[in-house]
Amino acid sequence: MAVPLITLFLGACFGFSLNKAGLTKYHKIVNVFRLTDMAVLQFMMTALVVAMIGLYGLRGLGLITFPTVPATYIVGNLVGGLIFGVGMALTGY
Repeated sequence: MAVPLITLFLGACFGFSLNKAGLTKYHKIVNVFRLTDMAVLQFMMTALVVAMIGLYGLRGLGLITFPTVPATYIVGNLVGGLIFGVGMALTGY
């Protein structure tokens, strides 16, 4: 029961950080697609690096193990990512 509460808390903190940094504003998202403002990408890359360091640190301490990752379907991922990206660009969010 503690794990869902921890993940909910961490997700809320992440969302609060996004909102506090102004990265939920329309013009910020649109400017990423216009390649004029990389603040959203920098924030997300920073979050990924922090998560990666934390996960590998926990694995190094023997507290967690990584599951095996099944093979991916490249064409499906590319088409899905393209549809998602174009949809976000067209809606501006």
